[in-house]
Amino acid sequence: MHTIDLRSDTLTKPSEAMRTAMANAEVGDDVFGEDPTVNRLEAVAAEMTGKEAALFVSSGTMANLVSLLTHCSRGDEVILGDQAHIFFYEQGGCAALGGIHPRTVPNLPDGTLDLAAVETAIRADNVHFPITRVIALENTHNRCLGTPLPTAYMDKVKALADTYGLKIHVDGARIFNAAAALDTDAATLLQHADSVSFCLSKGLGAPVGSLVCGPRDFIDRARRNRKVVGGGMRQAGILAAAGLFALEENVRNLPADHANALKLAHGLAELPGIELNPAGVLTNIVFFRINHPELNAESLSAALGAQGVKALALGPDLLRAVTHYHITAQDIDQALIIFKKILQAA
Repeated sequence: MHTIDLRSDTLTKPSEAMRTAMANAEVGDDVFGEDPTVNRLEAVAAEMTGKEAALFVSSGTMANLVSLLTHCSRGDEVILGDQAHIFFYEQGGCAALGGIHPRTVPNLPDGTLDLAAVETAIRADNVHFPITRVIALENTHNRCLGTPLPTAYMDKVKALADTYGLKIHVDGARIFNAAAALDTDAATLLQHADSVSFCLSKGLGAPVGSLVCGPRDFIDRARRNRKVVGGGMRQAGILAAAGLFALEENVRNLPADHANALKLAHGLAELPGIELNPAGVLTNIVFFRINHPELNAESLSAALGAQGVKALALGPDLLRAVTHYHITAQDIDQALIIFKKILQAA
């Protein structure tokens, strides 16, 4: 059975061309700074994000942790959304390992933070309070419909951060999806960010890895923090070659993923028992609710899986589908046929 796996874009596997690049990669010891492929990946990542330097790490979670460890001392505070990946899915690492206090502000439906609420959350200079150091944003925002944050919003965040002397960190796991959706480039979206993390192993199709990008002195300090959390790698050029291929070849494929997501959204919105507004689907993530007398999210997910379509149940009535370069327009057509069949038969 051909499986149409829509659970996440983390499920992408390296293409044969990417595998060839990995097999042929020139390598060295990256902890000594001597892996030429890692060095090239970091230079390309820095250029694409408009930053001075970059650091190759093993995962997006590590990238965010290393970034916050570099911005903050123990007892300092980061302001972030209550739906942020850093807060929701990273096991409280900034608090557990860095002693960094997370101060949450509610995310609005489009993934932004109300800037008046952010300003209220910034601590006064008082011995009773942690010191606010960083505003952390997410672009695109995973739990808020995969919505991209536009440059106009970032301009306002920058003005607020400058007023209070704060840094801005962007969890840009899918920043290239954001750039594609907004018809711009990552550097433009990140011009006000003091640091950014982005993933190679989601829609870009590499098997592993993320980058932290920022000023050179920041990256120098981040490299020490990567080491202390066990992230120093040796002949990592084999992995970095996949990342280079992803940046040089796969970024251009992201608009097709967005088109397939929108096609899926429009098709689902027409089915009885599904609640979804396609206008909210701007990138490759589709959230939808099941409103059916005989099905909930778990039972629909199970029924879909039995017929070769995998979607992720995230709550009693909420599911998520994510498109990526393994998913074709024909796969979307077939998935919609299976959705309709299950809903009608239940």
